Amino acid sequence: MLDNLKDYHIILASNSPRRRELLAGLDIPFEVKVLPDIAESYPANLPVTDIAEYIAREKADAYRQQMDSHDLIITADTVVIVDDEVMGKPVDAADARRMLLKLSGRTHQVTTGVCLTTATCQRAFSVTTDVTFKQLSEEEIAHYIDCYRPFDKAGAYGIQEWIGYIGVTALQGSYFNVMGLPVQRIYSELVNTFAHQSV
Repeated sequence: MLDNLKDYHIILASNSPRRRELLAGLDIPFEVKVLPDIAESYPANLPVTDIAEYIAREKADAYRQQMDSHDLIITADTVVIVDDEVMGKPVDAADARRMLLKLSGRTHQVTTGVCLTTATCQRAFSVTTDVTFKQLSEEEIAHYIDCYRPFDKAGAYGIQEWIGYIGVTALQGSYFNVMGLPVQRIYSELVNTFAHQSV
């Protein structure tokens, strides 16, 4: 399906097992390569809807000096937004509880920024999904945090885990985007932009 991409060496620059699983679902060969200690900071005055894409670009820039001419690097960042607050990864159980209580009974946004970078081209974009939770009980929140330890997840939850099964009442947009990678949009960009370029 994506034979024209065979000249590229596609690199997923992410430690996330969920992103690896999702990208593998597109049936394209890729390698995982992660540089240590890449900063994920952003300007304080940046609109919250632009933060994920900004960080994805920053991650891509960190790889530029090590790129070969055939490399196509995929970087991504996901944020959870509620009341204009950006929820990153919780620092501990108390922080995870605070986040889940704030998401409980409400609709929030999950935005994933993606940057596709080659030696001659860069495409960056973001995808947003609205997610609605039922009113979560203290017991449900405690069970999820104790059993699933969601400290590596923005907003302190994974939609593909128990909390998503019992808590999510509505979703508008891409489910896979909430997991951390908007694979449909990535596929479209690969087909429409990179598959037509010469390496």
